[in-house]
Parts: sequence; C-alpha cells; structure tokens
Amino acid sequence: MKQEFLKELTSFIQNKGFIWGPEPELYEGMSGFYTYGPLGKLLKNKVENSVRRVFQSNGLWELEAPTILPDIVWEASGHLNTFKDRIIECEKCRAIFRADKFIEETHDVNADSFSEKELLEFIEKNKIKCPSCKGSFKPEIRTQSLMMKTIVAGKEASLRPETATSTYLPYRRFNEFFRGKIPFGVFQIGKAYRNEISPRQHVIRSREFTQAEGQLFVDPKEKNNWEKYDVIKNTKLPLWTSKLQKSEKTYKLISLDEAIKNKDIKTKVYAWCIWLAYEQFISLGIPQEKIRLRQHHPEEKAFYADDAWDVEINLNAFGWTEVCGVHDRTDYDLKQHSKFSKNELTARREDNSTFVPHVLEIAFGTDRPVFALLDIFYTKKSKEEGKTLFKLPYNISPVDVSIFPLMKKPELVKTANKIKDDLEKEFIIDFDVSGSIGKRYLRSAESGTPFAITIDYDSLDKNDVTIRDRDTERQIRVKIEDLSLVIRKLLNKEMTI
Repeated sequence: MKQEFLKELTSFIQNKGFIWGPEPELYEGMSGFYTYGPLGKLLKNKVENSVRRVFQSNGLWELEAPTILPDIVWEASGHLNTFKDRIIECEKCRAIFRADKFIEETHDVNADSFSEKELLEFIEKNKIKCPSCKGSFKPEIRTQSLMMKTIVAGKEASLRPETATSTYLPYRRFNEFFRGKIPFGVFQIGKAYRNEISPRQHVIRSREFTQAEGQLFVDPKEKNNWEKYDVIKNTKLPLWTSKLQKSEKTYKLISLDEAIKNKDIKTKVYAWCIWLAYEQFISLGIPQEKIRLRQHHPEEKAFYADDAWDVEINLNAFGWTEVCGVHDRTDYDLKQHSKFSKNELTARREDNSTFVPHVLEIAFGTDRPVFALLDIFYTKKSKEEGKTLFKLPYNISPVDVSIFPLMKKPELVKTANKIKDDLEKEFIIDFDVSGSIGKRYLRSAESGTPFAITIDYDSLDKNDVTIRDRDTERQIRVKIEDLSLVIRKLLNKEMTI
C-alpha cells in the first residue's frame, strides 16, 4: 500500500512541478540529486521563511558561512576520520546499501544502535534480500566515508556535510557582536553534501540537501537558569523517552516540567530547545498527531552528546521518519577547534572567571519538511470525481492566490491585470486565462492554492470580484479595494469564507 501511495505521490510531485529527478534526468540521473520545480521552489521558500520567523522570534540570528572548508577543520570536528556509514553488499548484483537504514525501512526497529554483529544477525534471521535482484548479502560490514572531497589552491578540502561546524568557527566574532554576553543564538540555512551510500526515499536522504540548524551558546552553570523555560514548562509534548521505549510502542503527552522532574530531560534550557524544535514543525502546519519526539538510547548517542532527541513525523509513504535532531553537544566543538587552531575560544562571567560555552543544537533539513507537507496533504485522485486534493495549510501554500478572468475578453483581462499588479506586491500570484473556469479552479486546487479570484462582468459594473475557497468551494463577493486586507485575513485564518 505504501509503495503504491509513494508511486502516485512521486508522479504528482513531478507532474505538478514540485520536484524533478534524480538529476540530470537528461543524462539518466544521478541518485541523491534533485531539482525543485517552480511550485516546489515556492513551497521550499515558504518552509525556509517559516523557519526563519520561528528562530528569529526566539532570539536566534541568521548567518551564512562557506560550504567548502580546509580539511584541518574536518579533522578537528572528527568528520574526516569518523564520519562514515556501515554498508552491506549484494553477493549477486554488487548493489550496496546503508545497513542500518536499509533494515529500518522494512522493519519497525531502531538499527542505528546495532553493532556490526547485530546488523548481520538481523539480516540473516529475517531473511532480508537485495531489493534490486533478490540476492543474498555478503556476511560482512564495510564502512564508507560520507565526506565529499575537493582541492582548493592545491590544498585538501571538503564540502561541508552539515552547517553546524561552519557555524562554530566564527565564535570570536560572535563574542564581539554580542558584546561578550552569553547566552546567544545563531542559525544557518544552507547547502550541505554527503556521499550517501544508497540515497533512497526521494529527498528524505539526498547527497545534496539544505540544512537549517540553530546553535545556542550557553554557560554550563546556567543550564537550569533559563527564564524562557517558565513560559513553556507546562506545555505537553508527545515525548517517547528512552524509558518509555522499553515498554510502550508510542509516545505519551508529557509536560516539560514533568519530564524535568522525572529526569527524562536534564536541563531547562535543553527542554526549551526541544520545545522550539517542535514549534518549527507545528508552525509549518504539520498536524500534532503526526509528530513525536523520540529520545536516543544511551548507546545510540554521539560520544560527545549529553542528550539527544529526534523529531519524527509519521509519513504515509515511509511511516515514522526522523526530520530533526536536538543535541546537547556540551563544549566538545569549541574545545576541538581551540585545540586544532591554537586559539582560545572562551567566554567570561561577571566574576571574571572564564569558561568554554556549551552548544545546544537544533538540526534539520528543509527538504524533509517539504516532502512531509507533500506526503501528508496530498490525497489520491477520486475515481468518481477525477480530482486530486492537495490541502496544504493556507499560509504555507506555494501560491497564495489564483486570478482568473471569467473569459479571455480584453475588458476582463485588463481589470484582472490591474488586480494582479496590485496584489503581487504582497502575495504570490498565479494568473491564468487558459481553459474553462472549472478546469482552472481544478488546476489551482491541485497546486495547493487556497484562494481563487474570478473577474466577471459584474466586476466591471460593481467594482467587486468573487473569492473562492479551495477546501470548502464556497464563494463571496469582495470589493476590489478591500482585496489585500481580506486575503491577508483569510491566509492568517482571521476570517473564513
């Protein structure tokens, strides 16, 4: 059923101009690389602008750093020697796969924490075969570096596999900008690259992708002295703690204060970061019942992490899928870069004592929430009506408003163009005069556009137009001079049709 849905969803995504690939399609494509078409790019822009608003409204500042850095940086961060994935190879067709993710795609287990022996035993016990040729896998696990290498002016360098490391490097500049005051927060939205072994699941796992990562620099002594926590401490989140995972199949709604008291979450500032990560996806319009927060098992965490949680979304195509990681990275990164660069990376308290800040990280890509929105809000064609429903949240839809002259008559087109020129100063507009009005309504709805404006002959006499709601198909007449205000209220759900 999931494969059938994914096939239909992929066809919709391609045909409607959301995402094309693997690219370049003209040359048979290379897995892990995709092009965002006109509607896809608009949707991705909306997602990234939402991310910006949430981070900025919570005190984080945006920056942009290089995507290529010398290998000494990646040696310091640990990526150069340890950023590898475990692979299995088919004995028959020689296809290779990332062992843990390949298991997770077909079985409801968390294989990331499996040892090499456990991976092989699981494959043998469950008689897992190669999906390409149904052959058996070699009884061995190999590793492959995920770093993409290059040469810059004769020196070894690598494309960044994440934005986090490049965010830590200007730490001394941050200290100047924030006048030496800790805490402070910064974030980046930008490209990252990984030499993925076998990219699968469309843009969920790509070789080139966009990350949005927030980094909060805090005094380790002040982790439980966080004023913003008091505002959200009674908020109940869908927490699937490592304790619960031993006995429960799913999450429980638990207040952050209760999680702190039960020591499921160690510090108030980290609890606030988990809440902020959750808010990112709620702000995108992902339904609450589709989201859970899963805590990493002790053996699953990175060695430098004091705690780690994932935001997961229940996708129609792939089930529960990780879309974001929240990590308490302690002082590991700044100490490593201080050691390798031979520069002091510290902060100073009011009592003049110095310390290395701890870093709390909210790390996710923007491709995965884009896919999640497409997956969740797409509804397969109704055989009776021949319709595809794509009911994206109004505020995140790629196009805000469609404008349709009722007929392709000069006087109607002229008025419609005047309305378009005015509205596109504030909104994303689609202007369409081709085909019957019914077909245009259908095309608009399939693209996710929430509202359609129709200009008819009454518009010329009465200076008003029809606004049609995508979901309810209800219509109202609105004065042309009031259109901007009405559309703004409709998009923000301050009024309905």
